[in-house]
Amino acid sequence: MKAYLVFRLYGPLASWGQAAVGGDRPTGMLPTRSAILGLLGAALGIRRDDDAALQALQQSVQLAIKQTVPGVLLRDYHTTQVPGQNKKVRHRTRKSELSEDKQKLNTILSGRDYRCDGLWIVAISLTDKASVSLAQLQAALLTPAFPLCLGRKSCPLALPVMPKVLEPGNLKAALDTEFPPLSRSEKQDRFLLGANNWVTYYWEGDEQALGEQEVMTTHPWDEPVSRTRWQFKQGTRYQVSLREKAHVSV
Repeated sequence: MKAYLVFRLYGPLASWGQAAVGGDRPTGMLPTRSAILGLLGAALGIRRDDDAALQALQQSVQLAIKQTVPGVLLRDYHTTQVPGQNKKVRHRTRKSELSEDKQKLNTILSGRDYRCDGLWIVAISLTDKASVSLAQLQAALLTPAFPLCLGRKSCPLALPVMPKVLEPGNLKAALDTEFPPLSRSEKQDRFLLGANNWVTYYWEGDEQALGEQEVMTTHPWDEPVSRTRWQFKQGTRYQVSLREKAHVSV
């Protein structure tokens, strides 16, 4: 029976990066593969410049996501001051950099998108090339080496991820794993978050893993190629939206 590491992601703000053109930084509706790899890497203590460890992690895991609540879109009009380059001076603090020559400060304008109050369930399974176990990933998520965030450092988790290693029998059962409600009940959660009874499942690997006939196939650009050059390639992801059974508990 196949094992899965299942955990929950929730926060007031999340940003799942998409292709950026000019000053705009859009967000997707659900966590990208690169975002989940980044979260697992941070939990394990893998540094951004450790290409070998990052590639080993990338080849180790296959992911699936249940989007319970996509969240509401929020756009931030963002301004940043960037001093002109001076190769003769090496600044060790932001204060030193900004104080060098205030007449040469450049202002960069950008629009940054976020998802507010989104709720996602993530299921991780291992590939044949796995160099890490689900138990190791679970332990890392419980006591992460670096702070965990939802796509950006400015988007911290609002609740513990509560990772569980399960053998539920199939992928859908793994994604349907129940977690404690955010408020007093699941019914109140859905009311507060503006959710309906429709959820969307996304997964990699076997197209028929959920046993559904009408499956949509997408090819998002979220498979990391180079962290240094910020390069990504297309992957293959399947998705289906289903109506959940109504809950009568209060």
